[in-house]
This record gives sequence, structure tokens and C-alpha cells, in this order.
Amino acid sequence: MTFIKAQSLRPFRRSPLLRAGALGIALAAAHGAAFAATEAVAGVQLQAPASLAVTKVDFNRGEDGSGRLVLQFDRDGAVADLRSSNGQVVVDIGNAQLPPELQRGLNVEDFATPVQRIEARPSGNGTQLVLATRGDVDSLAWQTGSQYVVEIAPRAGEVATGSVTAATVAQAAATVAARGYSGRPVTFNFQDVPVRTVLQLIAEESNLNVVASDTVQGNVTLRLVNVPWDQAMDIVLRAKGLDKRREGGVIWVAPQPELAKFEQDKEDARIALENREGLVTDYVQINYHNAGQIFKALTEAKGIGGGSGGEGSSQTDNGFLSPRGRLVADDRTNTLMISDIPKKIAAMRELIDVIDRPVDQVLIEGRIVIANDTFARDLGARFGIQGRRQGDRTQAIGGSLENTNGTIANGIGSNNGLNFNLPSAATSAAGLAYTLLGANFSLDMELTAMQEEGRGEVISNPRIVTANQREGVIKQGREIGYVTITGGGAGGGQATPNVQFKEVLLELKVTPTITSDNRVFLNMNVKKDEVDQLINLPNYGTVPSINRREINTAVLVEDGQTVVVGGVYEFSDRSSVAKVPFLGDVPFLGNLFKQRGRSKDKAELLIFVTPKILRVSK
Repeated sequence: MTFIKAQSLRPFRRSPLLRAGALGIALAAAHGAAFAATEAVAGVQLQAPASLAVTKVDFNRGEDGSGRLVLQFDRDGAVADLRSSNGQVVVDIGNAQLPPELQRGLNVEDFATPVQRIEARPSGNGTQLVLATRGDVDSLAWQTGSQYVVEIAPRAGEVATGSVTAATVAQAAATVAARGYSGRPVTFNFQDVPVRTVLQLIAEESNLNVVASDTVQGNVTLRLVNVPWDQAMDIVLRAKGLDKRREGGVIWVAPQPELAKFEQDKEDARIALENREGLVTDYVQINYHNAGQIFKALTEAKGIGGGSGGEGSSQTDNGFLSPRGRLVADDRTNTLMISDIPKKIAAMRELIDVIDRPVDQVLIEGRIVIANDTFARDLGARFGIQGRRQGDRTQAIGGSLENTNGTIANGIGSNNGLNFNLPSAATSAAGLAYTLLGANFSLDMELTAMQEEGRGEVISNPRIVTANQREGVIKQGREIGYVTITGGGAGGGQATPNVQFKEVLLELKVTPTITSDNRVFLNMNVKKDEVDQLINLPNYGTVPSINRREINTAVLVEDGQTVVVGGVYEFSDRSSVAKVPFLGDVPFLGNLFKQRGRSKDKAELLIFVTPKILRVSK
């Protein structure tokens, strides 16, 4: 086993030239000959290997949406260079010939990656591949043996956050994976270099101590450009079937089977010791929650225990308790009973202390404002003329045959001969009347006008306090009774009236969630009902007509901030004209023969919500 000390006591780091020279000396001692490489961390140019040929050009799509160009050569030793320029990624292989059958363009748009097209062509004595990309991209390349891989990934940007779906979970997982490497970028270009030498360089770059097992052997051909050192280590280990374990500032590198066997033996020894240890029983009093709920949460999380009565199912050691451990909940005393080895009981107590804490509360104050604004104007006129002439023939004129018959029999009367009756629709309208009465004629005129304006505002202010992540409901209102009929009809039988009730409520239903940054996520339903009118059904009483106003939404609000979660604005404008044909169209005088009406109604509903966090001392 080799121990590589990355942090020595020297006051300064070796220069890149000295490090490259040390690497060359180490390789010469290992192989007895000079090795070929184009760049080794410091960019030292060495002799390139003999010419080789490209045997395959392949392209595929990665799981994260990246595009991967895979070049296969007939043998090891390809010297490749990667660069980006003007929306293109260019790969130059100076010592590889491109066969004529591979000298063509590839349209790869259907792969849905940032790469749109690939052009493969000869360049001098080598090969050049040009990848046309779309948008901002990050390029990464590595080389193992006779294979060279170029990965083009879209540059991550800030995206909008919405509800939790499969797509958002996958996107979050990709973001976490992309953030998994945080080491300083390095550039490696090695040809047939011992794995131990590469690990030594990585140890120098990471300032960590690397312990390599004696079974870590073999060489690797590697080309990485601007790659975090921790990602470079993972690539090297994956290429040689190795794995690592880190404890503090020390990294242990060994073949995967060796690490797996070591961990399995360690786990078997631990289980054997625990199985020989005696069991003890402890009781944990639950203060702020229900013991049954905590028991259910623990059993669902890791599969420990079997039921609140103590009849446990088979258990494995991957839970909070050992295979012999048991957990029982007593709802009567709100206590959890734990039976296990002392170490597991202590861990369970620590876990329950984290769970069993007082919950913060939220005061939710809602304001429902309903504003109404009405305007109505009515203009009307009534006009009547009567006349009677007596002689060898008696003649009369009036508004109807009844009026003319009364005029002939009784003479001229007042207000019984209206020819045009189009007054204002308002019952309390103001009017101006004129009557001219003679011996054999009368003239009646009446003008009526009415204008109404109304403004109203209804404010409801429900408030409720509820615990974090617990639904709270507050209602206020009444129940309206109405009659329904059963039986009777075509089937015969006696109709039976039944009285039923309909709720007309002001209701606030909300479930708050306090976030870690002191904001409140509200999942809420607000409802405001009112009776519009009662419809009279002969012989069956009345049936209510109800106006409903309701909003169902989820919103994120700052602590103490007031936000408008919804609003409805209604506006209606109506005009009506009733007139006598022809006469009503006469300019100016036509107003005596028509009735005009104008109405405007405006209604606005606004719902305000203000959450306030009520912290509980813990």
C-alpha cells in the first residue's frame, strides 16, 4: 500500500516545469523509455506517436441532455486537441487519418442536444471534426485507451420553480449532480501513464492525502480539459475499475471488490457484536405530538416495528433499530416504549428529540371586500288629448274607445284620455304636468324623470390561528330552508313536501407551511355566499337564489405581508328606449312620445390575505 502525502512542509509549491520533469523521470524509471504525450499539466510538448486511423465516429445523447461524440481509433496513442470558437467546438487529431467513408457531415438535431451538426474532414496529415452548437454550452473531453469522448452539455441557467412534478424532480437531480464537483479545474493529457502517477498529481492539486492499495496497478491514457480535479479522479477510477472512500482529509483508493469486501467484513463484525449485546427497555414521553403518529412516521420511514400493540414484523438492521429491537406506542399515556441495545436506544432518543418539538403557529387574517356602484336614469312622458263635437252627429276623440264613450256620455273629463302613456319606470320619479281644459276639449301632458345612484361596500374579516402544516377552517353564516316535493307526478301517489337546508357561508379554509426563510406557503380556499333573492313557487313556498364567490389557490407570502390573492371586476351598461313609431323620431318634440332608460352597475370583489408567524419558544 502506498501513502501519498499531498501536504508537505515545504514553503512553496514546485513550478509546473519541475512537476512535468518529475513526471517524466518517474515514467522513464518505470518503463525504461520516454513516453509520448502532448501536454502534462504544464503543457510540455513531447514527441507524438506514429500515425493511426479513425475507425468509428459515433454520436449519442446523455441522460442529462448532453451530446456525446465518440471517436474510436485502431490503436492507442491518439493526440487530440479541443477548442471552442464562434458557436463551434473543434476537435483536431494531428496523428489520425480519416478514411474516405467517414468524411461526411452528420445532422444530429433529432437527438435534442446542443449539438446540431458534425462535420468530419481531413486536416493536413490528421483529422478535424467541427461540432456546430446552439446556445451556451460547456465542453468536456476525456480519452481512455483507443477511445476519445467529447461531451457537450447545455450551460445551466436559472429556471422558474413550479409545482413538484416528475420533470422538476429530474431537473433538480441533474442540478444536484452538476454541483457534485467543486474542485479546482485541471488539464491532463497523458499517454499510457501509471495510475499511481495520476493519483499523485491529483493529490498535489487537491491538497489531500491519498492512500493507494497495493492492488492498484496498470496504466491509463487520459485527456481532460478544464475538469474539476474530483471529477478527474472519478473518471480515472471508473476507467480502471477502482473506487474510493474518504475520511476527513484522507482518500483511500482500491479496486471495487476489495473495498466491498472490507466494508462487508466490517459490517458483519459490527452485527455480530450487537447480537451478543444484551437488550434494555426505555420509555420516551411524547410532549408535543401524538405517540401513534410518531410511531407511524418512524415505521414508514425505515420499516421498524410492526404495530402499536407490539406485534412486530421481521426487521433488518438498516432501520433505526437493530434486528432484535422493538418499538411500541401507547396512545393512552402518549409514550413510546423502545427495546434494543443501548447504542440504538440512545440514537432513537436523539431522533425523537428532534421530532418532538413544539410547532410554530400562523395567524391568517383575510379581508373580503365587495364594492358595488349603481347608476340609473329614466325619462318618460304622458300625453293625452280629448275633444267632443255635438250636432246632428256627435263626435269624440280620446285615447281609447272607453274614453270616447265616456266623453260622449259624460262630457270632457280629466286624466281619462291619455293617448301616449310612457312614464318613467321609477315609482317615485319627479314629474311636471300640464292640463288645458275647455268646454269641448282637454289637453294633458306629463314629463317624469328619475336618476338613482348607489354605492355600497361589504367587508368581511375572518381570522384563524392554526399550527404549521395543519388545516384550519372558520365558518360564519346561516342555513336557508326550502321545500322539495317527492312523489306525485305521472306515476301517481301523493306529493310529499320535504324541508331541506342550504348553507350560505363565509368560510376560510387554509393550510400554512412555514419555509426555512421565514415565509409562509398558503394552500387556501375562501368562500363568500349570500342570498340574492327568494323565488316564490305557488303552493310550495320559496326557493333561495344564492350568489357564490369562491377562490381556491396556493400562494407564497412573506411574514406579515398583505397580498391580493384574487379579484373579480364586473361592469354592465344598459340603455333602453320605448317610443311611439314615427312621432318618437320627430326632433325635439319626439321626446314627448318616448321613454328612455340608462343603467350602469359596477361590482368588484377583492380578497386580501395577511399571514403572521407566531414563533413558539423551544
